[in-house]
Amino acid sequence: MSAWRAYPVLLRVGLAAAVAYRAEMIVWMLTTTMPLVSLALWSAVAATAPVGRFDRSDFVAYFLATMVVRQLSSSWIIWELVQEIKNGTLSTRLLKPIHPLISYSAESLAALPIRAALALPVAVLAMAITDHRWASTPARLASFALSLAGAWLITFSVMAIIGTLSFFMESSTSVFEIWLMCFMLLSGYLIPLELLPGWVREIAYVLPFRYTLGFPVELLTGLEPAGGIAHGLFVEWSYVGALLVIAHLFWRLGLRRFGAFGG
Repeated sequence: MSAWRAYPVLLRVGLAAAVAYRAEMIVWMLTTTMPLVSLALWSAVAATAPVGRFDRSDFVAYFLATMVVRQLSSSWIIWELVQEIKNGTLSTRLLKPIHPLISYSAESLAALPIRAALALPVAVLAMAITDHRWASTPARLASFALSLAGAWLITFSVMAIIGTLSFFMESSTSVFEIWLMCFMLLSGYLIPLELLPGWVREIAYVLPFRYTLGFPVELLTGLEPAGGIAHGLFVEWSYVGALLVIAHLFWRLGLRRFGAFGG
């Protein structure tokens, strides 16, 4: 409870650090603009005829929404976590009365205002230049907000799990590269999931990648039918609960190994 009472202070410290290193933050943000490349490609494809139910306007709405959701749901704690485990500076965090994963989460969330400063103008632009029917009902907007929070928690948990693998293996970043490749293919980041072959789409709807990006995007753009929202949220938050438990378990096991080697 004391850690959560200190959370607002952690957020302020994290925001100050993000502002201090804003150039680095902007570089990180620019690395998530791949949807703009996909937008150009798929808009060109749809110039002559719709692809499935997607015309050019739908592709513009989808990929601009993808960029916004990606900015607001990403977490990159893996790099800092791996570095601190390898060089031993994690010991400094362990001396503090706040669980390191809580402080990592605050540092990650504190960057969201800066990310939103880039993402929200994109969202406004998307609504202005398309005639797409965006989510507008209170229920769907609330579902989108809940799905966005779930997407961030899944991403954070996975980054924590992969980061803690550094307690046990030399190069956990190789695992992250595999995750990132699967994310690109199965989350809806490069292509709307409904345009994938049937068997690939079925796999994508079961795995967690969709719920880190594609599901919130489908809610925001109105692609997800109303009848599937409750089920989608249930699956997403089931992944949230399971991954948080796994992250905590990996952390405890890794910390024993870290202490055994004099970390």
